[in-house]
Amino acid sequence: MKASRPLSPHLSVYRFAHTMALSVLHRATGILLSVASIGAVSWLLALAAGPASYARVMGLWQSPLGWLVRVGLLASVAYHLCAGIRHLVFDLGVGLEKHTARRAGQWVIILALLLTAASVGWMCFAGGAR
Repeated sequence: MKASRPLSPHLSVYRFAHTMALSVLHRATGILLSVASIGAVSWLLALAAGPASYARVMGLWQSPLGWLVRVGLLASVAYHLCAGIRHLVFDLGVGLEKHTARRAGQWVIILALLLTAASVGWMCFAGGAR
């Protein structure tokens, strides 16, 4: 007969907290950025294949859908960077109190939005779109 052992904690055990959502989003952006590396490889392959291939890929990246994808990727990079730094600070044992962790999560979102806005502004106004 099997011994009755406690089950591992599951999502149904915990109450939802925005810090949980931030952690899930950090993992999701990491996966998204890994998948997006295929786009970077396609750009490099097109660059190596010659001007016609490069022009086709750049046409896709500069289309309205390409712009939307690039802004989404910029937001993912900004969020993943800020959340990663937050997790590194947590690994040092700093900021683990509930109030401090919640405040750090708010700062992650604010800084990620500011970094994204600055990057999009650079793309639009400083010639980064070329």
